Amino acid sequence: MKLTRVLALLACVLAFNVVAAESGSAPGKSVEDLAKPCAACHGADGNATAAIYPRLAGQYHDYLAQALKEYRAGTRQNAIMSGFAKTLSDTDINLLSRYFAAMPSKLDDLSRHEQGD
Repeated sequence: MKLTRVLALLACVLAFNVVAAESGSAPGKSVEDLAKPCAACHGADGNATAAIYPRLAGQYHDYLAQALKEYRAGTRQNAIMSGFAKTLSDTDINLLSRYFAAMPSKLDDLSRHEQGD
């Protein structure tokens, strides 16, 4: 019985290490930790204030995930974004894209800028 418990514990530890290795993140690293480098350009709340940087908050998560995967693969070109994206696993990308998608957006459309007829 004791050997069974030891083997079960060993299996759990090995499974945890495999999942942690596949995620690309250090164990215990939160999505907030993953998002800290993003804040430098895209704002802590995902709403960049400089027009040169896109707003991430409120975007579709699948759009954000696809963009990060393209930066990581090199099919979308930006030296800064490619450098960050290369360190991300698919799990990290999924977490980040859903994190920013869930944030309140300050995206604007042109409805308040329309000219009268």
